[in-house]
Amino acid sequence: MSSGGTKPVGTWIFDLDNTLYPASCRLFDQVQVRIRQYIRTNLGLSETEALALQKRYFQEHMTTLRGLIVNDGIDPHGFLDFVHAIDLEGLAPNPTLDAAIAALPGRKVIFTNGSVAHAERVMARVGIGPHFEAIFDIIASDFVPKPDPGVYQQLCDQYRIDPTTAVMIDDMPRNLAPAHHLGMTTVLVKTDDEWAGADVDPSFIHHVTEDLAGFLAPYGTPKTSTLESKL
Repeated sequence: MSSGGTKPVGTWIFDLDNTLYPASCRLFDQVQVRIRQYIRTNLGLSETEALALQKRYFQEHMTTLRGLIVNDGIDPHGFLDFVHAIDLEGLAPNPTLDAAIAALPGRKVIFTNGSVAHAERVMARVGIGPHFEAIFDIIASDFVPKPDPGVYQQLCDQYRIDPTTAVMIDDMPRNLAPAHHLGMTTVLVKTDDEWAGADVDPSFIHHVTEDLAGFLAPYGTPKTSTLESKL
């Protein structure tokens, strides 16, 4: 693969939820349910009110957590511990994805609006943990989430990533816009999850896939170790 048209990839940047595991396993649905439960318990709202607030904060502040911090002064660490206390039984190991990621040339980093603890649990369950040198989470960004452009620059600065040789993979189209602006090659993992948002301007999305392992597999071989930013 090449980023920016001709350069070989230096860093692969992966989102976590609904990207490194299929949205069809509905794992993130558990997180959404626990977010509403947290809102009901801590703000004294009904289920209907909690759902409305969850969605409004997600749209206005990029994550519900950010909205709760800004507007309600909640403890973000307690929130993260609560909403990520989910059952991973339905998440199966994925040896095909494991092999595809292992074979990729370059560095691999997780970039998530979740926590390191959540990411480590998920990655261990899927069986891909050893391939990543770092997890840049919502705590590292001082609870400022994707797609805030400053967080992408912070990621690049902290890990000395050249964005023009980086590939970013995410299931939310809006999270790929800042990556494209920095010069990254972008890959959308297309899902049916409503939280991913509607399709947007496709000009900043270079590749779309519904099968991440299948998409990555060819780029672990010398013959196809470069990928044009546009198909």
